[in-house]
Amino acid sequence: AAPAGAVAFGVKHTEGVSVDLLFRGRAEPEAVSSAGARWPLDEGTVLRFSMSRASSEVNDNKVTVSFYAEGGKPINQAGVFLTGVGISLDVDADRDGVVEKNSPNKASWAWGPEGHGAILLVSCDKEFP
Repeated sequence: AAPAGAVAFGVKHTEGVSVDLLFRGRAEPEAVSSAGARWPLDEGTVLRFSMSRASSEVNDNKVTVSFYAEGGKPINQAGVFLTGVGISLDVDADRDGVVEKNSPNKASWAWGPEGHGAILLVSCDKEFP
């Protein structure tokens, strides 16, 4: 998706985004800061970005990729706005009728009326053969 004539690229991102570069033949990703470094635009290079927390509003994070020609002349930019969505599977772990995000009983299970831990009912039949 790089523009014609581009030989290098640089990445800028907001604080809520983590960006890694994966180069062909290298198993470990290289972390990218927003300091303005440039990398060669080689086939097999992968730009991977993620967010570690939910956004406070829609489109509150951004990644911008700048493309450069020989000699470092800027050609074009591409950007994407990101919204981190928090997904949580919470349960009534102490069985008191209240679902709590940080219940100390989420990590264990005890049987009986004074017990704790999630009770999970699984449907294992074939709805669609």
